[in-house]
Amino acid sequence: MLQTNLKHIMTADEHQKFIEENDNVMICCGRMGPMCIPVYGIMEELEDDYTHVTFADMEFDNPEAAVIRNAPECRGFMGLPFTVYYKNGKLVKATSSIQSMDQVTAILNEQFGEPK
Repeated sequence: MLQTNLKHIMTADEHQKFIEENDNVMICCGRMGPMCIPVYGIMEELEDDYTHVTFADMEFDNPEAAVIRNAPECRGFMGLPFTVYYKNGKLVKATSSIQSMDQVTAILNEQFGEPK
């Protein structure tokens, strides 16, 4: 399990249920490495402001994470983490590698709207 304060998704079934039950979702699929930890931190920091978005993580090396690793939108990604954004159960954006606060908030604002 990843050492974050985010909701942990452990199985493909949990992933499916999570994106079906929440309108706006950001999931970071990675490891506890130097490219991933900053993204988890950004997500934890944004949770209070982006109350209309549900944030979670998933371990990249978990076989169940194939649901993210093998998504067509993630094909060709080389760097961790894989970060995916879902709106109404549909994958609407995917990025790979480290992201800055500005990059993450730009995607959140574009896909889900700015904080209330």
